Amino acid sequence: MYYEQLLQKIEDRTATLGVLGLGYVGLPLAVEKAKAGFAVVGFDVQSRKVRLVNEGHNYIGDVVDSDLAALVQAGRLTATDDFARLAACDCVAICVPTPLDEHFQPDISYVKNSAEQIARYAHKGMLIVLESTTYPGTTEEVILPLLTQKGFTVGKDIFLAFSPERVDPGNKQYKTKNTPKVVGGVTPRCGALAAAIYRSVLAGDVTVVSGPKVAEMEKILENTFRNINIALANEMAVLCHRMGISVWEVIDAAKTKPYGFMAFYPGPGLGGHCIPIDPFYLTWKAREYQYHTRLIESAGEINTGMPEYCVARVADLLNRQAKPLRGSNVLVLGAAYKKDIDDVRESPALELMRLFNEKGCLLSYHDPFVPQINYKGLALASQPLTAQTLQAADVVVIATDHSAFDPHMIVSNANLVFDSRNLTAGIQADNLERL
Repeated sequence: MYYEQLLQKIEDRTATLGVLGLGYVGLPLAVEKAKAGFAVVGFDVQSRKVRLVNEGHNYIGDVVDSDLAALVQAGRLTATDDFARLAACDCVAICVPTPLDEHFQPDISYVKNSAEQIARYAHKGMLIVLESTTYPGTTEEVILPLLTQKGFTVGKDIFLAFSPERVDPGNKQYKTKNTPKVVGGVTPRCGALAAAIYRSVLAGDVTVVSGPKVAEMEKILENTFRNINIALANEMAVLCHRMGISVWEVIDAAKTKPYGFMAFYPGPGLGGHCIPIDPFYLTWKAREYQYHTRLIESAGEINTGMPEYCVARVADLLNRQAKPLRGSNVLVLGAAYKKDIDDVRESPALELMRLFNEKGCLLSYHDPFVPQINYKGLALASQPLTAQTLQAADVVVIATDHSAFDPHMIVSNANLVFDSRNLTAGIQADNLERL
């Protein structure tokens, strides 16, 4: 009965949808659900986000400002920090952070707190979908018991599934709307309801797998795949430098092969909310099964060591000019973890800056998307990128390859350039060295 009733509400778009967490994942999802004709309530503990949404002011790059404003004005989307309003929701998506703690172990406190709030206000006929990336088993080990303790029977009078978020900030081709989804329900009916929601909202295909653990592991595999291949590219960069070979030319040559090779590129380290973090969820969970994920952990060591490697390369370049690293004027270009976005989560550029500062450099940075940084005690404001700024630096370090950066202007004005992103591809100059 409850299954059929909820399915009908989804099909005729009379279901009220809740989204917990209005960040890079939750707000774009809430907007798409509202655009599909559903009434959507966004929940967040940060009053600033709640206020901005209710005022129709967007703060996420992948959301169109006018879309948000129109949906709020039409009454399709509202935000609140009052979790009692969960009682009015038919379907709830959990889109909260899953960071690592100081010991590189999973911190699922946000998921637990969200699940506890949902369980408190849950009702028969409700669907709960966890989207936050986490270790295999979280849905059934953390959320399921909270529902059964309340007397619900999952798959009969309440429904639970996992569907991993697939958000790539700044991606021009794939957004929340057209990215395919994977769904794993605790029971087949749970999976069918979750799939029905996403098919009603999104344009991408929806693949239903046998259960939450498969969907949870699938997401970890996606990001571990990228982590390991980036580590390979970084290791190749280190070796190619020692051998006097351009790793960028090697990769360009390799990707001419139409099969069996996928191009990944080196850089100053990994950033973002997924790739540097998610593999650690799997290595942590693997210990429960007496398994040591050697390849994954080795890749992590390579990638986390890249900022120090880049600083060492810069120190060597300055040494060739009879300049010590300490006291040198270092200008870092880019603070975001990838090009053309304002996201600094786990950004290797910040770690680069911390290391330069720790070694006594006179540090400054420029990023058109990040006006200020505050990272591990380092507080800086972005400086204008002018010919004078470049000329005043002993070395310019390109940490993010924003499209706004003019490589010719940078190289022609800088005394020395270390390019960790190949922004200067095709330029030949005595004052230029690439990773």
